[in-house]
Amino acid sequence: MTLTQDLRRIAALAGPVLVGQLAVIAFSVIDTIMAGRASATDLAAVGLGGSIYVTVYISLMGVLQALAPIAGQLYGAGRHAEIGVEVRQAAWLGLALAVPGMLLLSFPGPLLAFAKAPPELVDKATAYLHLQAFGLPAALGFRIYSALNNALSRPIMVTLLQLLGLAVKIPLNAWFIHGGLGLAPMGGPGCALASTLISWMWCLSGALILRHGGAYRPLGIFAAWSWPMRSHLWALLRLGVPMGLTYLIEITSFTLMSVFITRLGTVTLAGHQIIANLGAVAYMLPLSLGIATSTLVAQAVGARDRAGARRVGWRGIRLAAALALAVGATLWLLRAPVLRAYASDAAVVQAALPLVTFVALYQAFDAVQVTTAFVLRAYKIALVPTVIYAVSLWGIGLGGGYVLGFGLIDGMPAFTHGAAGFWLANSLSLAIAGALLVFYFIRISEERS
Repeated sequence: MTLTQDLRRIAALAGPVLVGQLAVIAFSVIDTIMAGRASATDLAAVGLGGSIYVTVYISLMGVLQALAPIAGQLYGAGRHAEIGVEVRQAAWLGLALAVPGMLLLSFPGPLLAFAKAPPELVDKATAYLHLQAFGLPAALGFRIYSALNNALSRPIMVTLLQLLGLAVKIPLNAWFIHGGLGLAPMGGPGCALASTLISWMWCLSGALILRHGGAYRPLGIFAAWSWPMRSHLWALLRLGVPMGLTYLIEITSFTLMSVFITRLGTVTLAGHQIIANLGAVAYMLPLSLGIATSTLVAQAVGARDRAGARRVGWRGIRLAAALALAVGATLWLLRAPVLRAYASDAAVVQAALPLVTFVALYQAFDAVQVTTAFVLRAYKIALVPTVIYAVSLWGIGLGGGYVLGFGLIDGMPAFTHGAAGFWLANSLSLAIAGALLVFYFIRISEERS
């Protein structure tokens, strides 16, 4: 296929995925803005509680994401009936993963103590996490639905539900945060209750669509009952556990920044939370391109079109990098009005302003690493990328950030201290991870062409 044809195929899948991902990340943006309007304490509590929840959820979700390349390769090979078996096994795995996740969120004391959160944050962050615990099983169930639809090149079915959830998020947040209609004001934790209710709406709606949708009937998802099957669960875990660890490493490279920056004060943490949120929004574009490219690569691998898989993979990586450069430039140019839209507290805006530079600069690095990682997963390769992430993001990003942020090396410039030090080291770690993943993809794609 020509370059234009491949880019159109990627864009056709990435477009709905991007809209859906922006709808989901809008939850965090809405929570940040609405909690920030309530008080700096509510904003910091939502930031800290949200960081812990996202770490737990993303790690568990990453394991279930193994369904996507498995189902994608089966779909490309025309083995549709086998996909239903994999979905049923993924459902059992999701139930098993939900148990430890709910326990961690229900008893967050040790995590909050490790963060050394100020007393005024502990109660609200705890309430936030308790409410999120009830929504975790539904969130994981919806992830199975999402992974399946992406593998089948049907992302629009996920996007429609995500947009519906977004439509009710703001009114639910407003009600629960400020109270009314017989409900006492909850402050920041009200954001978690709104998200939990929406997660259950998504999960149940997805199950009904899979049960009654004619497009899914050939898969036989509900045609038979399946108890847990060791061979299928092992295949999911063999791919999913490294993927989950990769997600864990990636997300904790950011969330542990929040934990450490908590020690620098509520205003600094609130400013960092805004920047982290901006980075998460920008991340949705390369993430969507990575998911779309991975889907096409997995289907090509399943169809034994190895040359096509390599070609699409490279074109997806280059497209993501090019668009990320444009996003970074836009963030830099619009930094002042964007920050003022997030918070009315001048001190919080001032704390966030110098950090925008790092978000703008690392966009291309982030795009390359995430897209390449997704392409490698389409080949069912996840272990080596996990090692690369651990060394780069934990060793260089988090470790280096701790050293710089807390001024443990004498003589370093002042701009490397505080929150800026964490963001500087994280940017460097993303560049290294991206380079190593690209070199590994070159090797793999040449071997399997």
